[in-house]
Amino acid sequence: MKVLIDIKDNKAQALLEILKDLASVKFKIITEQEEKEPTKKEILEGIKQGMKEVKLARAGKIKLKSAKELLDEL
Repeated sequence: MKVLIDIKDNKAQALLEILKDLASVKFKIITEQEEKEPTKKEILEGIKQGMKEVKLARAGKIKLKSAKELLDEL
């Protein structure tokens, strides 16, 4: 299970010390900037994946969602 916790910087160190003592807990510190902005690699991977899907759709191998289906998901 993954849990996202947003904590003030001045309180974070105490919580991290507690988490370090728990063997069953793994954690990664993500700064606010990392959380909001995708990396160049992530952007390029997303574009690459999208281009693969377009090629498959043009070849008739997959069916893409309509704009209405995409909006219904929101």
